[in-house]
Amino acid sequence: MNEVDMVIAMTERVSELDDQFGGRHARPMAATFMVNTVASYLRADAPENVRKAMLSAASDLLYLTGYMAVDEGLHGLAQRYYVKALELAGASEDHLTYCTTLRGMSVQAVDLHHGPKAMELADAAAAASLNAGPRMRAFLAGQQAHAAAQTGDRAGALRYIREAEAAMDRAESRGKAFGSYDPAALNYHISQVRYELGDVPGAIEAMQESDKVRYSVYRRARVRHRATLAERQLEIGHLEAACTTWHQALDDYPMVQSGRADDRIKTMFGLLRPHLKNATARDLYDRARTVAPPSLVL
Repeated sequence: MNEVDMVIAMTERVSELDDQFGGRHARPMAATFMVNTVASYLRADAPENVRKAMLSAASDLLYLTGYMAVDEGLHGLAQRYYVKALELAGASEDHLTYCTTLRGMSVQAVDLHHGPKAMELADAAAAASLNAGPRMRAFLAGQQAHAAAQTGDRAGALRYIREAEAAMDRAESRGKAFGSYDPAALNYHISQVRYELGDVPGAIEAMQESDKVRYSVYRRARVRHRATLAERQLEIGHLEAACTTWHQALDDYPMVQSGRADDRIKTMFGLLRPHLKNATARDLYDRARTVAPPSLVL
Protein backbone atom coordinates (compact mmCIF):
# COMPACT_ATOMS: atom_id res chain seq x y z
CA MET A 1 0.00 0.00 0.00
CA ASN A 2 2.99 2.32 0.35
CA GLU A 3 3.37 2.34 -3.44
CA VAL A 4 -0.37 3.00 -3.85
CA ASP A 5 -0.17 5.95 -1.46
CA MET A 6 2.80 7.32 -3.39
CA VAL A 7 0.91 7.16 -6.72
CA ILE A 8 -2.08 8.93 -5.15
CA ALA A 9 0.18 11.64 -3.70
CA MET A 10 2.00 12.11 -7.01
CA THR A 11 -1.32 12.46 -8.86
CA GLU A 12 -2.43 15.12 -6.39
CA ARG A 13 0.83 17.07 -6.86
CA VAL A 14 0.61 16.91 -10.64
CA SER A 15 -3.02 18.05 -10.48
CA GLU A 16 -2.00 21.07 -8.41
CA LEU A 17 0.70 21.95 -10.96
CA ASP A 18 -1.81 21.55 -13.79
CA ASP A 19 -4.27 23.94 -12.12
CA GLN A 20 -1.60 26.58 -11.57
CA PHE A 21 0.62 26.26 -14.63
CA GLY A 22 -1.35 24.35 -17.31
CA GLY A 23 -1.18 20.93 -18.88
CA ARG A 24 1.75 21.61 -21.19
CA HIS A 25 4.12 21.61 -18.20
CA ALA A 26 2.50 18.88 -16.12
CA ARG A 27 1.40 16.22 -18.63
CA PRO A 28 4.89 15.04 -19.69
CA MET A 29 5.71 14.56 -16.00
CA ALA A 30 2.57 12.48 -15.48
CA ALA A 31 3.18 10.40 -18.62
CA THR A 32 6.79 9.67 -17.64
CA PHE A 33 5.71 8.65 -14.13
CA MET A 34 3.06 6.35 -15.61
CA VAL A 35 5.52 4.63 -17.96
CA ASN A 36 8.55 4.41 -15.67
CA THR A 37 6.88 3.69 -12.32
CA VAL A 38 3.17 2.91 -12.35
CA ALA A 39 3.26 0.43 -15.25
CA SER A 40 5.68 -1.80 -13.34
CA TYR A 41 3.44 -1.68 -10.26
CA LEU A 42 0.46 -2.79 -12.36
CA ARG A 43 2.43 -5.87 -13.50
CA ALA A 44 3.63 -6.79 -10.00
CA ASP A 45 2.17 -9.49 -7.80
CA ALA A 46 0.10 -8.21 -4.87
CA PRO A 47 -2.76 -9.19 -2.58
CA GLU A 48 -6.16 -8.56 -4.18
CA ASN A 49 -6.96 -5.49 -2.09
CA VAL A 50 -3.61 -3.89 -2.93
CA ARG A 51 -3.94 -4.77 -6.62
CA LYS A 52 -7.38 -3.13 -6.80
CA ALA A 53 -6.15 -0.06 -4.95
CA MET A 54 -3.26 0.30 -7.42
CA LEU A 55 -5.64 -0.08 -10.39
CA SER A 56 -7.80 2.65 -8.88
CA ALA A 57 -4.84 4.98 -8.28
CA ALA A 58 -3.57 4.39 -11.82
CA SER A 59 -7.01 5.06 -13.31
CA ASP A 60 -7.12 8.42 -11.55
CA LEU A 61 -3.66 9.32 -12.91
CA LEU A 62 -4.76 8.26 -16.41
CA TYR A 63 -7.87 10.44 -16.16
CA LEU A 64 -5.77 13.43 -15.09
CA THR A 65 -3.29 12.82 -17.93
CA GLY A 66 -6.17 12.68 -20.41
CA TYR A 67 -7.58 15.90 -19.01
CA MET A 68 -4.22 17.59 -19.47
CA ALA A 69 -4.02 16.30 -23.06
CA VAL A 70 -7.38 18.00 -23.70
CA ASP A 71 -5.89 21.20 -22.29
CA GLU A 72 -3.12 20.93 -24.90
CA GLY A 73 -5.60 20.30 -27.72
CA LEU A 74 -4.38 16.70 -28.19
CA HIS A 75 -7.88 15.26 -28.40
CA GLY A 76 -7.10 11.85 -29.88
CA LEU A 77 -4.44 11.23 -27.23
CA ALA A 78 -6.82 12.40 -24.53
CA GLN A 79 -9.45 9.90 -25.61
CA ARG A 80 -6.93 7.06 -25.43
CA TYR A 81 -6.05 8.03 -21.87
CA TYR A 82 -9.74 8.35 -20.97
CA VAL A 83 -10.62 4.93 -22.37
CA LYS A 84 -7.76 3.30 -20.44
CA ALA A 85 -8.84 5.17 -17.29
CA LEU A 86 -12.35 3.72 -17.70
CA GLU A 87 -10.90 0.24 -18.17
CA LEU A 88 -8.84 0.40 -14.98
CA ALA A 89 -11.57 2.12 -12.96
CA GLY A 90 -13.98 -0.63 -13.99
CA ALA A 91 -11.49 -3.37 -13.07
CA SER A 92 -10.96 -1.81 -9.64
CA GLU A 93 -14.68 -1.06 -9.10
CA ASP A 94 -13.76 2.61 -8.60
CA HIS A 95 -17.13 4.24 -9.34
CA LEU A 96 -15.92 7.76 -8.57
CA THR A 97 -13.13 7.76 -11.17
CA TYR A 98 -15.35 5.91 -13.65
CA CYS A 99 -18.04 8.62 -13.42
CA THR A 100 -15.50 11.44 -13.37
CA THR A 101 -13.85 10.10 -16.53
CA LEU A 102 -17.16 9.82 -18.39
CA ARG A 103 -17.94 13.38 -17.36
CA GLY A 104 -14.48 14.48 -18.57
CA MET A 105 -15.23 12.89 -21.93
CA SER A 106 -18.51 14.83 -22.01
CA VAL A 107 -16.69 18.08 -21.25
CA GLN A 108 -14.30 17.37 -24.13
CA ALA A 109 -17.23 16.66 -26.47
CA VAL A 110 -19.21 19.77 -25.51
CA ASP A 111 -16.14 21.99 -25.92
CA LEU A 112 -15.75 20.54 -29.44
CA HIS A 113 -19.46 21.27 -30.08
CA HIS A 114 -20.47 17.61 -30.31
CA GLY A 115 -23.62 18.20 -28.28
CA PRO A 116 -25.42 14.85 -28.72
CA LYS A 117 -22.27 12.85 -27.82
CA ALA A 118 -21.67 15.17 -24.84
CA MET A 119 -25.23 14.51 -23.65
CA GLU A 120 -24.82 10.75 -24.08
CA LEU A 121 -21.60 10.75 -22.04
CA ALA A 122 -23.00 13.04 -19.32
CA ASP A 123 -26.06 10.80 -18.98
CA ALA A 124 -23.81 7.72 -18.79
CA ALA A 125 -21.79 9.36 -16.00
CA ALA A 126 -24.98 10.16 -14.07
CA ALA A 127 -26.37 6.66 -14.56
CA ALA A 128 -23.16 5.12 -13.20
CA SER A 129 -23.30 7.19 -10.00
CA LEU A 130 -26.56 6.15 -8.38
CA ASN A 131 -25.10 6.47 -4.87
CA ALA A 132 -23.37 9.81 -5.46
CA GLY A 133 -23.30 12.39 -2.69
CA PRO A 134 -24.68 15.89 -3.28
CA ARG A 135 -21.41 17.45 -4.47
CA MET A 136 -20.86 14.69 -7.05
CA ARG A 137 -24.51 14.99 -8.09
CA ALA A 138 -24.03 18.74 -8.65
CA PHE A 139 -20.80 17.98 -10.57
CA LEU A 140 -22.64 15.62 -12.93
CA ALA A 141 -25.90 17.58 -13.27
CA GLY A 142 -23.99 20.75 -14.18
CA GLN A 143 -22.41 18.94 -17.10
CA GLN A 144 -25.76 17.44 -18.14
CA ALA A 145 -27.18 20.98 -18.15
CA HIS A 146 -24.42 22.33 -20.41
CA ALA A 147 -24.73 19.42 -22.85
CA ALA A 148 -28.54 19.68 -22.91
CA ALA A 149 -28.34 23.40 -23.63
CA GLN A 150 -25.95 22.80 -26.52
CA THR A 151 -28.40 20.33 -28.08
CA GLY A 152 -31.21 22.90 -27.82
CA ASP A 153 -33.06 21.12 -24.99
CA ARG A 154 -34.00 24.24 -23.04
CA ALA A 155 -36.34 22.50 -20.59
CA GLY A 156 -33.80 19.77 -19.88
CA ALA A 157 -30.97 22.24 -19.42
CA LEU A 158 -32.95 24.34 -16.93
CA ARG A 159 -34.08 21.21 -15.06
CA TYR A 160 -30.53 19.93 -14.72
CA ILE A 161 -29.14 23.31 -13.63
CA ARG A 162 -31.83 23.52 -10.91
CA GLU A 163 -30.83 20.03 -9.82
CA ALA A 164 -27.17 21.08 -9.72
CA GLU A 165 -28.01 24.19 -7.66
CA ALA A 166 -30.08 22.18 -5.17
CA ALA A 167 -27.35 19.56 -4.83
CA MET A 168 -24.71 22.26 -4.34
CA ASP A 169 -26.80 23.84 -1.58
CA ARG A 170 -26.89 20.48 0.21
CA ALA A 171 -23.17 19.95 -0.32
CA GLU A 172 -22.22 23.43 0.91
CA SER A 173 -24.30 22.97 4.06
CA ARG A 174 -21.95 20.08 4.92
CA GLY A 175 -18.88 22.28 4.63
CA LYS A 176 -16.53 23.28 1.85
CA ALA A 177 -14.67 20.61 -0.11
CA PHE A 178 -11.64 22.34 -1.55
CA GLY A 179 -10.45 20.81 -4.81
CA SER A 180 -13.79 19.41 -6.00
CA TYR A 181 -16.92 20.83 -7.63
CA ASP A 182 -17.58 24.18 -5.98
CA PRO A 183 -19.74 27.32 -6.42
CA ALA A 184 -17.30 28.74 -9.00
CA ALA A 185 -17.71 25.63 -11.16
CA LEU A 186 -21.49 25.70 -10.74
CA ASN A 187 -21.67 29.36 -11.80
CA TYR A 188 -19.50 28.52 -14.82
CA HIS A 189 -22.08 25.90 -15.84
CA ILE A 190 -24.94 28.36 -15.25
CA SER A 191 -23.11 30.83 -17.51
CA GLN A 192 -22.61 28.24 -20.23
CA VAL A 193 -26.25 27.16 -20.11
CA ARG A 194 -27.49 30.76 -20.31
CA TYR A 195 -25.16 31.48 -23.21
CA GLU A 196 -26.21 28.39 -25.18
CA LEU A 197 -29.86 29.41 -24.63
CA GLY A 198 -29.23 32.94 -25.95
CA ASP A 199 -29.12 34.90 -22.68
CA VAL A 200 -25.77 36.68 -23.10
CA PRO A 201 -26.24 39.26 -20.28
CA GLY A 202 -27.25 36.44 -17.92
CA ALA A 203 -24.21 34.43 -19.02
CA ILE A 204 -21.97 37.41 -18.25
CA GLU A 205 -23.50 37.84 -14.79
CA ALA A 206 -22.95 34.17 -13.90
CA MET A 207 -19.38 34.17 -15.23
CA GLN A 208 -18.60 37.26 -13.13
CA GLU A 209 -19.96 35.47 -10.06
CA SER A 210 -17.85 32.42 -10.91
CA ASP A 211 -14.74 34.59 -11.13
CA LYS A 212 -15.57 36.25 -7.80
CA VAL A 213 -15.75 32.97 -5.83
CA ARG A 214 -12.99 30.97 -7.60
CA TYR A 215 -10.10 29.76 -5.44
CA SER A 216 -6.89 31.60 -6.31
CA VAL A 217 -4.93 28.41 -7.10
CA TYR A 218 -7.02 27.77 -10.23
CA ARG A 219 -4.92 30.06 -12.39
CA ARG A 220 -5.52 28.33 -15.73
CA ALA A 221 -9.30 28.40 -15.25
CA ARG A 222 -9.05 32.07 -14.31
CA VAL A 223 -7.30 32.92 -17.59
CA ARG A 224 -9.70 30.93 -19.76
CA HIS A 225 -12.89 32.03 -18.07
CA ARG A 226 -11.94 35.72 -17.86
CA ALA A 227 -11.12 35.67 -21.56
CA THR A 228 -14.48 34.01 -22.28
CA LEU A 229 -16.20 36.64 -20.14
CA ALA A 230 -14.50 39.39 -22.14
CA GLU A 231 -15.66 37.83 -25.42
CA ARG A 232 -19.24 37.93 -24.20
CA GLN A 233 -18.93 41.49 -22.92
CA LEU A 234 -17.74 42.53 -26.38
CA GLU A 235 -20.60 40.57 -27.96
CA ILE A 236 -23.11 42.92 -26.33
CA GLY A 237 -21.07 46.00 -27.28
CA HIS A 238 -19.20 46.66 -24.02
CA LEU A 239 -15.75 47.15 -25.55
CA GLU A 240 -14.06 48.91 -22.64
CA ALA A 241 -15.40 46.46 -20.04
CA ALA A 242 -14.16 43.62 -22.26
CA CYS A 243 -10.72 45.19 -22.47
CA THR A 244 -10.55 45.50 -18.68
CA THR A 245 -11.42 41.81 -18.31
CA TRP A 246 -8.91 40.78 -20.97
CA HIS A 247 -6.22 42.75 -19.11
CA GLN A 248 -7.06 40.68 -16.01
CA ALA A 249 -6.69 37.47 -18.04
CA LEU A 250 -3.31 38.67 -19.34
CA ASP A 251 -2.10 39.24 -15.75
CA ASP A 252 -1.97 35.45 -15.26
CA TYR A 253 -1.50 34.26 -18.83
CA PRO A 254 2.35 34.31 -18.95
CA MET A 255 2.46 31.81 -16.06
CA VAL A 256 0.15 29.29 -17.78
CA GLN A 257 1.17 26.79 -20.46
CA SER A 258 -2.20 25.75 -21.85
CA GLY A 259 -3.49 25.17 -25.36
CA ARG A 260 -7.00 26.17 -24.31
CA ALA A 261 -5.70 29.43 -22.82
CA ASP A 262 -3.73 30.05 -26.03
CA ASP A 263 -6.95 29.59 -28.04
CA ARG A 264 -8.69 32.27 -25.99
CA ILE A 265 -5.82 34.74 -26.45
CA LYS A 266 -5.72 34.06 -30.19
CA THR A 267 -9.47 34.73 -30.33
CA MET A 268 -8.90 37.97 -28.41
CA PHE A 269 -6.48 39.25 -31.05
CA GLY A 270 -8.98 38.51 -33.80
CA LEU A 271 -11.83 40.24 -31.97
CA LEU A 272 -9.72 43.32 -31.21
CA ARG A 273 -8.53 43.88 -34.79
CA PRO A 274 -11.64 45.85 -35.92
CA HIS A 275 -11.36 48.13 -32.86
CA LEU A 276 -7.73 49.23 -32.98
CA LYS A 277 -8.65 52.89 -33.55
CA ASN A 278 -10.05 52.82 -30.02
CA ALA A 279 -7.26 53.78 -27.59
CA THR A 280 -8.32 51.28 -24.91
CA ALA A 281 -8.41 48.40 -27.39
CA ARG A 282 -5.08 49.48 -28.90
CA ASP A 283 -3.40 49.57 -25.48
CA LEU A 284 -4.64 46.05 -24.75
CA TYR A 285 -3.55 44.78 -28.17
CA ASP A 286 -0.08 46.27 -27.77
CA ARG A 287 0.32 44.81 -24.28
CA ALA A 288 -0.86 41.37 -25.43
CA ARG A 289 1.73 41.34 -28.23
CA THR A 290 4.48 41.61 -25.59
CA VAL A 291 3.33 38.54 -23.64
CA ALA A 292 1.76 36.21 -26.23
CA PRO A 293 3.72 33.91 -28.58
CA PRO A 294 4.01 35.46 -32.07
CA SER A 295 2.05 32.54 -33.54
CA LEU A 296 -1.09 33.75 -31.74
CA VAL A 297 -0.93 37.36 -32.92
CA LEU A 298 -3.32 37.94 -35.80
